[in-house]
Amino acid sequence: MRNQPDILAKINEDIIEKIDSMIDHTNLKPYSTQKDLVKTCHEVLEYGFYGCCIPPWFIKEASNILQGSAEVVTVIGFPAGYTSLKAKVVETQKALEDGASEIDMVINVSAFKSKKYDLVAKEIATISDIVHDAGGLLKVIIETGYLSEEEIGLASRIVAENGGDFVKTSTGFGPRGALPEDILIIRRNIPDSVKIKAAGGIRTGIQAFLFYTLGVERIGTSSGVRIIEDLKKISQLSNQI
Repeated sequence: MRNQPDILAKINEDIIEKIDSMIDHTNLKPYSTQKDLVKTCHEVLEYGFYGCCIPPWFIKEASNILQGSAEVVTVIGFPAGYTSLKAKVVETQKALEDGASEIDMVINVSAFKSKKYDLVAKEIATISDIVHDAGGLLKVIIETGYLSEEEIGLASRIVAENGGDFVKTSTGFGPRGALPEDILIIRRNIPDSVKIKAAGGIRTGIQAFLFYTLGVERIGTSSGVRIIEDLKKISQLSNQI
């Protein structure tokens, strides 16, 4: 009898439950219909995901469906990040008024690449104050696919120093999604009090498990259902070996 890889033996019910409770089940496709977004909310309820990440226009309806059973997450300055700070402030205030409890904001990547670090820092600090005053959490998307390793580290430090609760890797609309090495770079550059959300291109159970083992605290994905079903199947098969 062949021995199964040790890594697969670690995927058990406890691990599946932990990964399940880390997922921000996401639907940010620009062509998603109201029916699609309702379905996403009901999948969150069925699987017990941590949060439901939806477009700002759908916050009120999502809040009514979820009824506090999961966090309502939305995006600001999405996906390019180069809207003005004033626009991001208005977006944030409206999202919180409508019922969002967590804000995923894209940094101004264009300003960051132009070395306008003070502008980027001010933007994060301003939005952080608004979100925290409302009792929410702020995740700051740095879009790692556009950044060098050095820039990923610097962007992560700016997030941590200006009130971001999470550094989030990607929008899912950039040149690539999260990579394992992104997580390692980010973690080296932020204190333990700041968390990491891996997002973009995470579609399978094995991918989610890898990011879990790297210590991320949240996973953003539109494939939450597939991920959990994958993990259940792996667990069942490994028990049969």
